[in-house]
Amino acid sequence: MTERIVVVGAALLDDGRLLAARRSAPPELAGRWELPGGKVEEGEAPEAALVRELREELGVDAETVERVPGEWPLKPPYVLQVWTARLRPGSAAPRPLQDHDALRWLTPDEIWHVDWLDQDVPAVRETLTRVGTQTR
Repeated sequence: MTERIVVVGAALLDDGRLLAARRSAPPELAGRWELPGGKVEEGEAPEAALVRELREELGVDAETVERVPGEWPLKPPYVLQVWTARLRPGSAAPRPLQDHDALRWLTPDEIWHVDWLDQDVPAVRETLTRVGTQTR
């Protein structure tokens, strides 16, 4: 059986806006935008991994809402799964603490104004169809 490692991404939504995070590393990804998240550790539920990753990367207290249907291939053996998520009441505002140097809350009109990582584009499109926002 082939090893498969799940990477979880957050479609973090607030007042109709989607949070995008600009990568600062590794060099081949630096400057491009992604849905924040990270690897699911062994024995960890994907939803718990996403909450942990958002706390580590952005300093926020978030909760998952629902899984976005689909799974997108990354560099083998990684695959991306996405959940919609929201900040919990009283959470700090997101800050780029790890792996990112900038964050942007994007309105529906701004979604495609950033240079998304290629592998995140189909996940962002699917997310937008699920939350009723416009896509390109």
